[in-house]
Amino acid sequence: MPADVFAALGSPVRRRLLDLLRDGPRPVRDLAVHFDMRQPSLSEHLKVLREAGLVDETRHGRERHYRLRGDGLAEVAEWLSPYEHFWRNRLAALRDLLDEEDDDG
Repeated sequence: MPADVFAALGSPVRRRLLDLLRDGPRPVRDLAVHFDMRQPSLSEHLKVLREAGLVDETRHGRERHYRLRGDGLAEVAEWLSPYEHFWRNRLAALRDLLDEEDDDG
């Protein structure tokens, strides 16, 4: 997995942008109302997401529209899958331990 994907996901602003794009493509101006920053700064965040392969950009006249790229996030999900399995096993062991304590008490 490219390090730029993790760098892109490391920013709360960029994670929020991805959240906003889950419902479908949006122009930059619609995204901008959710942030207290100038549009050039927001555009820089969108550029990072685009270069990491997490969003696509299309132009409609003077507007730029962004949409989520599922394949970029699928790669992240695939990489995280073994860790999810690890944590599920750890939590199941904790549940079993707590159940034993309830039975003893």
